[in-house]
Amino acid sequence: MALEIKELSIPGVFLIEPACFKDHRGFFMETHHFEKYRQARIDAAFVQDNLSHSAQYVLRGLHYQLTHPQGKLIFVVTGEIFDVAVDIRRGSPFFGRWTGAILSAQNHRQIYVPEGFAHGFVVLSDSADVIYKCTDVYTPGDEYGILWNDPAIGIEWPVEHPILSKKDHKNKKLKDTPETRLPVNRYKR
Repeated sequence: MALEIKELSIPGVFLIEPACFKDHRGFFMETHHFEKYRQARIDAAFVQDNLSHSAQYVLRGLHYQLTHPQGKLIFVVTGEIFDVAVDIRRGSPFFGRWTGAILSAQNHRQIYVPEGFAHGFVVLSDSADVIYKCTDVYTPGDEYGILWNDPAIGIEWPVEHPILSKKDHKNKKLKDTPETRLPVNRYKR
């Protein structure tokens, strides 16, 4: 199987299916190759890797940074998640729309979420280990969130009663977020 990269329903968000070489010993795959991804219009320079371990039904999100925006390449090492990107860029024709996919250790899929999007996921398996490469470092005080179940966005989460952090419980709806706390659309195709 060759590397497959396809753009999802919002320009700039990509679903990636890396080439995975399996045999009786296990498998091998590249989780990132700058030149191959760049040729598919993902020319991000990653500067930080994060690992998240979460229990079943934990929902993390919808998170973003404003002055230090992070593009993210997300993949699952163990378990299964439903991963979501929400366009929150002021002036974007896709403002308030979401796209997502199931990522798992079995399907080896990745999602690339560009800067200017809110990102989140919910764990569907007993637990999940998620790695995400970021284009900028985590900056305390520059993190914001959008309410996970904002009815105007209408994300079709596969879990009705997720487990949230206290912080994520307090996130505001997109319409209640001050315009100055939303990124500006800078995406060029």
